[in-house]
Amino acid sequence: MFLLQNEVPESLETVTEKLYSWWETLLANLPNIGVAIVVLIASYLVSRLIYNVTLKLIYKRVRQTSITKLIARGASIIVVLGGLFLALAALNLGQVLTSLLAGAGVSGLVIGLALQGTLSNTISGIVLSFRNNIQVGNWIETNGFSGEVLDINLNYFVLKEVDNNTVVIPNKQIIENPFKNFSLTKEMRISLECGIDYKSDLEAVQKLTIETISNLFDQEKINKQIEFYYTGFEDSSINFLCRFWIEGMSGLDRLRAKSKAIIELKKAFDKNGVNIPFPIRTLHVNEKHLTSELKQLETLGIN
Repeated sequence: MFLLQNEVPESLETVTEKLYSWWETLLANLPNIGVAIVVLIASYLVSRLIYNVTLKLIYKRVRQTSITKLIARGASIIVVLGGLFLALAALNLGQVLTSLLAGAGVSGLVIGLALQGTLSNTISGIVLSFRNNIQVGNWIETNGFSGEVLDINLNYFVLKEVDNNTVVIPNKQIIENPFKNFSLTKEMRISLECGIDYKSDLEAVQKLTIETISNLFDQEKINKQIEFYYTGFEDSSINFLCRFWIEGMSGLDRLRAKSKAIIELKKAFDKNGVNIPFPIRTLHVNEKHLTSELKQLETLGIN
């Protein structure tokens, strides 16, 4: 009991001395603490300013909200981290600063390996958002799909096809694979193939086809010419290829123009007696064999 009574005062004295040393350290470092607090507050205010300025500047080039916010937020985080490191340096906590940097490096490596696919799509989304040859609203063809670009976000690329179905493609696949953008030019070329009867006047058909297409789509307006080529002799027809230009930037414009050309060309051919043949099969029947088969059926009582 006596020993316990002696140990309690000693413990209180130790605690008191420790608290007193901490108080002296706090008083000695008050200027540094004040500087650190000011640096943190200033870095936060500057980060907000950087966020707003970056958001406005990036939005002039990139219309995707998710991309612009990511870049602006990244810039503001860099400013805050810079302020944090300066505050730690002001408190003479260089060892803590070194530990934080080492930990951040290791953590970044682990996170990067774990989220390799996601980070790849995110970086690809940022790259896509800055490319002038592909924008929201364009009509493109890529990875076996064709449609209007609805959105380019941080992870995936969204297309709306002609049948109104939505296709979601990872950004990485858009970057790594070729794509065709129909919206980069205001004109597109349409190819139309057809076959005519062997009895047709080839020169007359060529002239009729060019006149019909010219009446539908003014080629002089876009400074283009209609191309007409006979491509081969088939079993029941002589085939030709007609290529012409239209003003359009989407797959729907292509389909509408081709459909209209087919309708008007069929009318012109019918009016001028040009026949579009279809495959014909000729069957040769052995008369003796047929007569024998008929007699057998009559014997069985089948008419």
